[in-house]
Amino acid sequence: MRVKRGNVNRRKHKKVLKLTRGFRAGTSKLFRTANQAMMKALRYMYRHRRERRGDFRRLWIQRINAAARQNGMNYSQLINGLRKAEIIINRKILAELAILDSMAFAQLVARAKEAHEREKATA
Repeated sequence: MRVKRGNVNRRKHKKVLKLTRGFRAGTSKLFRTANQAMMKALRYMYRHRRERRGDFRRLWIQRINAAARQNGMNYSQLINGLRKAEIIINRKILAELAILDSMAFAQLVARAKEAHEREKATA
């Protein structure tokens, strides 16, 4: 007995064509080109989701550096001082503090400065 694949193929084609809706020309109408476009688009999506994390980390670092410089320190000294003071805080939250609560950020900078100065004095 032979296997009839009509329903399976139709479902597969509809799924691909639904994903490629809005693409230009045959890429959204013809199954083979749509399938290739879909596979490439999905690869780009996967890659860029990971890239976005790096983009945000760079943005946070720029914001922290700008706020730290307003408080008389640079980014690397601040991070080093926070580590020495055993203050564990991630860059996302640090950047949000720098923007939304400058007083709290200034206190963190002060603590980092103290730890940084202690380290210089012992060395």
